Amino acid sequence: MKRRTFLKNTALSAVAISAYGFVRFDGNSFVGDCETTTDILGPFYRPGSPVRNNLVITGETGDPILLKGIVYHKDCITPFKDAKVELWHCSASGIYDNESEEFKYRGTAYSDQEGKYYFNSILPVPYDIGGGNFRPAHFHMMISAKGYQPLVTQLYFTGDKYIKDDSSASAPTAKRRILDVQKLRNGNKVVEYNVGMSDIFSAEPAAIDKLIGVYIDEKNKEDKTEFFKKDNVLWSKNEIYGINLNYIGDNKFQYPGLAMNENLTFHFEIMADGTVKLTQTYINGKGEKESSVAMKVK
Repeated sequence: MKRRTFLKNTALSAVAISAYGFVRFDGNSFVGDCETTTDILGPFYRPGSPVRNNLVITGETGDPILLKGIVYHKDCITPFKDAKVELWHCSASGIYDNESEEFKYRGTAYSDQEGKYYFNSILPVPYDIGGGNFRPAHFHMMISAKGYQPLVTQLYFTGDKYIKDDSSASAPTAKRRILDVQKLRNGNKVVEYNVGMSDIFSAEPAAIDKLIGVYIDEKNKEDKTEFFKKDNVLWSKNEIYGINLNYIGDNKFQYPGLAMNENLTFHFEIMADGTVKLTQTYINGKGEKESSVAMKVK
């Protein structure tokens, strides 16, 4: 198994098993036996949602739908038992419950012996994100299975007119996550999504511990970024909870789920005096690069 140095001047390291298990990127899209791709976590993730399959709320409007599927090991054949599947989405009014103890339209389920999971809920709707721009309707999912990197993804729906203008939904990697809404004879609606777990770079927990904390931009002291650790994964804190970051080697982490021609990386350097330097680099769809440097608060 190939070893890579993770932090300079330390003995910590990270192990690269494989980037996508049995799935590879052919230059346009991911191909393989069972394609499962990531997407942005979004700003509205909340940990600790109740364990329940039924998210329907009595008295609230919404088009009922059943989301179901199977979680597989990386061989794309063997069902994974007890995978943790978290689902969250907006209401029929396009609103996320970010504060209440009810955790509306948020739930956690575990796959059974055959790897099957399901949720009864309502079909989410597109919503305005400002400036006349809309996010297409979507489910958010996080799937955690022992031995694999947690998978964060989004599911979209065929025929949504806002998909073409959404950088995440219109990316080539999202094609198989644009799902048909099936209408059964009894009128019920069903969406099916199977998941293939994958191995990716995993930084050692002790290494991540050295990186967590608050970073202040060198040029704008009011600009602060905070990182924390959850389930041995590095997260960037936001107003609601945070964004999980993928380790890609060479002291770098990447924001997941951007469009194929966009990139946001976080490069950490351990300095001689023990301080930590962070360089954030964003490359937009035109190839234009913007970087900023921040230092960790001691």
